[in-house]
Amino acid sequence: MKATITHQNSTFQVDLSKPIDISLPLSNTEKNPIAWYIEKPQIEPVRFGSWVGSVKGGATTNFNNIFFNPHGHGTHTECLGHITKEFYSINQALKTFFFTTELISIQPEQQGDDFIITKTQVEKALGTTTPEAIVIRTLPNLEEKKSKNYSHTNPPYLHEEAATFIREKGIQHLLIDLPSVDKEKDEGKLLAHKAFWNVKDVNDLNEDARKSATITELIFVDDAVKDGSYLLNLQFASFENDASPSKPLLFKME
Repeated sequence: MKATITHQNSTFQVDLSKPIDISLPLSNTEKNPIAWYIEKPQIEPVRFGSWVGSVKGGATTNFNNIFFNPHGHGTHTECLGHITKEFYSINQALKTFFFTTELISIQPEQQGDDFIITKTQVEKALGTTTPEAIVIRTLPNLEEKKSKNYSHTNPPYLHEEAATFIREKGIQHLLIDLPSVDKEKDEGKLLAHKAFWNVKDVNDLNEDARKSATITELIFVDDAVKDGSYLLNLQFASFENDASPSKPLLFKME
């Protein structure tokens, strides 16, 4: 089903019957990706005495509890409330859900023991485009990303200067296939988070901090999806929390 979209004074067509899902699902299996030293999610029937909330167990409905952490158990979208003393909710931060987007692929550069996405790499990949959102696919794009336990592995991360460049270019939404835009063990500096959201003091938020900007982590973009321009539909559950599990979808623009 094709739809004609008018956005930012531009008109283009997208085929709504062909979404490109770049999210990773939550499951209570060993295939669930994990970060930040936690165990896999728990999905299990409610139990009241001898009653078990499972049709297989004799109930009329399946009635599961789910225990998970949005930051460590799959694709999630977060707002600046992730790093501030004052509470900010992702459900209040984002009020529109379609954005022009540029998908870029970058092989992080080795610097010592780290692999870093640099400003120069992002600047070169974006060229003259000025999208509302950016999707960064890191190379090599291994299938193991879908089920990897990232804890204690020092994954690649985004350099502070690259995050600053993305902010200064006016990009509001950053999506990446890593567990964090920051170094896993950085002594709590969170330089890329702070640079992207323009947060100068987590205890006393500055007026020009970007309250409506978001970061989405632990996505996966298949190799069949080519670099270029897309329409992003950024979906998430309505949690009053700093982050929510999310389902970003890309649509080719014609």
